[in-house]
Amino acid sequence: MAKTSTSTQGLRTAIERSGYYPALVADAVESTIGTEQVDAYLVHQETTFDSNEVRRHVTVLVLTPGRFLVSHTDEHAPDDTSPTPYATTSTETVRIDRIESVVVSRVVGNPAEYVPGAPPREVVLTIGWGAVGRIDLEPAGCADPNCDIDHGYTGAMTADDLSLRVSEAADGPDAVERTLAFAKRLSEAVAGIGR
Repeated sequence: MAKTSTSTQGLRTAIERSGYYPALVADAVESTIGTEQVDAYLVHQETTFDSNEVRRHVTVLVLTPGRFLVSHTDEHAPDDTSPTPYATTSTETVRIDRIESVVVSRVVGNPAEYVPGAPPREVVLTIGWGAVGRIDLEPAGCADPNCDIDHGYTGAMTADDLSLRVSEAADGPDAVERTLAFAKRLSEAVAGIGR
């Protein structure tokens, strides 16, 4: 379930509504925000299936006047390191001027009948700030079908620090709209609009 809005109290309420270890998640996020103003946030909980286990995960994105904050919380079953279930929470802070890209991919049904302004059925928000990158390589070639010379490799490097998928089917139409609204606010902040 994705939620977005402004204000620290609204952020805490969204975290509590997610129902996913709200005290732990709120403590990690609020201690990272400190006294800064919250301009926008997005709370997204997802459930995944790993073999015979159900795992939950929550991602909280927060935009302040100068920073972008990312918090991930995962739960784990008992293992060799812990006889009881446990959770891990991590937070990362990125200066707004360090964000290199904000990519919004939209999936729409019946594109021939698309009406401007109609919400997509799925959104993937990808944010890159240079901490994690992906290189896709493939053998290079030339136009000569008889050529057997090694031309090396060609490829593309993509910033891929965070990718968040929200769908109407899994999360509801409101979650898709909130994700688009957060992406817009983040894009405007990166571009320096409204400062």
